[in-house]
Amino acid sequence: MTSATGEQLGIMPTREALRMAEEQHLDLVEVAPKAKPPVCRIMDFGKYRYEQQKREKEAKKKQKVINIKEVKLRPNIEQHDFDVKLKNALRFVEEGNKVKVTIMFRGRELSHPELGKEVLSRVAAALGDAVSIERNAKLEGKNMTMIVAPKVQKSSKKKSQKTQTKGGNSNAEN
Repeated sequence: MTSATGEQLGIMPTREALRMAEEQHLDLVEVAPKAKPPVCRIMDFGKYRYEQQKREKEAKKKQKVINIKEVKLRPNIEQHDFDVKLKNALRFVEEGNKVKVTIMFRGRELSHPELGKEVLSRVAAALGDAVSIERNAKLEGKNMTMIVAPKVQKSSKKKSQKTQTKGGNSNAEN
């Protein structure tokens, strides 16, 4: 049994523990029910639940949702159209989203899958260092797809900037 402040109160009967909790206008909460003897704690359970939900919300805010955006191309795409689609794909990657690049084949185009692979390799080469290829070109029915994801270099840049600012602050103090 532990108190609201965290100090050990020792082993005691349940009735006595409940009486102590009621005297302090708090709740008796079983922390470790499988322990021998079970461990209980005197606390304000409503406040505890509120703080726990608050921590979960903060953790949820810090999580980044990664969406998969799709860019659809054709195997015989013209250069300007390719550049526009590439610009969109690069924007999606910079926003932190994964990008599914799809080559749509129609009719006899399906007999030349190498044209689709060539377009996908042009996309991969143009995106270059900004992305890592998560799934290589794969023919699925009449579509050939490739998934690219942003590289995780942004966090290392932020760390290097933080170390530079820390170094700058220490020089200003000296």
